[in-house]
Amino acid sequence: MALLFHEHLKHTTALLTAGLLAIGTFAQERTDIPPLWLREPAIAPDGSAIVFRYQGDLWRVPTTGGTAQLLTTHEAFDESPVWSHDGRSIAFSSNRYGNGDVYVMPSTGGEATRLTFHSAWDRPSDFTRDNATILFSANRLDEASNQMFPVGGLGELYSVPVTGGATDRIITTPAVAARISPDGTLLAFHDVKGYEDEFRKHHTSSVTRDIWTYDLNTKQYRQLSAFTGEDRNPVFSADGRSLY
Repeated sequence: MALLFHEHLKHTTALLTAGLLAIGTFAQERTDIPPLWLREPAIAPDGSAIVFRYQGDLWRVPTTGGTAQLLTTHEAFDESPVWSHDGRSIAFSSNRYGNGDVYVMPSTGGEATRLTFHSAWDRPSDFTRDNATILFSANRLDEASNQMFPVGGLGELYSVPVTGGATDRIITTPAVAARISPDGTLLAFHDVKGYEDEFRKHHTSSVTRDIWTYDLNTKQYRQLSAFTGEDRNPVFSADGRSLY
């Protein structure tokens, strides 16, 4: 019995050793496997660099390729990077104090400054054209007139100065991924009509997102898309006459 157990143990140890050696050899040989789940890429205004999220931190890499530079090293979750229009700053959201707040930092790396202090989760989407203010969406406080349909998941659009200070509510519409036009008069965004997993493939229903614009001068909304599937994340062309 003892001899059989000893031989079985030797056999098991040999298999484990062979398996570990195979894993080590595979890891050494497969240096071509890139990191997975590089998310939320944001390209610089001059097209020279991309900032993205990976494993809860923000990284920067040249668009020509090369080594990525780590921009944030906090143990919290950093997400939603947004470039200023002069390329000097990056706004992002981080839960360093328990919920997502808006922060701003130099685009080359450096100290991040906290700008919002609300208990809601704030996500930036753009800078104003003068780079003095950051747009962000959050589920904070709706208009009292909208309480016929009191739903906490349909948020609002706000702004906060890059130097810090009081936030302003721009519109009470759930304006997600809002971007401002080059002339500063128009907002483009996608709406939120209901609850659906944003990663659901081939989703068609009555709650899929559509693209809208909002005129900051006339206060008028305009729906641009009517596709039964998902239309999201609008981006203005350089001349402001088209949306991607």
